[in-house]
Amino acid sequence: MGSKLFIGNLSFDTTEVSLKGHFERAGFQVDRVTIVNDRETGRPRGFGFVEMPEGDTDAAISALDGQ
Repeated sequence: MGSKLFIGNLSFDTTEVSLKGHFERAGFQVDRVTIVNDRETGRPRGFGFVEMPEGDTDAAISALDGQ
């Protein structure tokens, strides 16, 4: 079973494809990416989740925190 990372402070222009690519370019396997949208407007809310294998989460946090 994998882990789900909360990713906050995303640009409203960020897409699921671009977020997944960011993690993959850093060398991490990504199982799924979800960017949360507002129910009423359909616009992104500025945060999302990245699901990845259990062992990669700590390394991903260390490598990508603040980017």
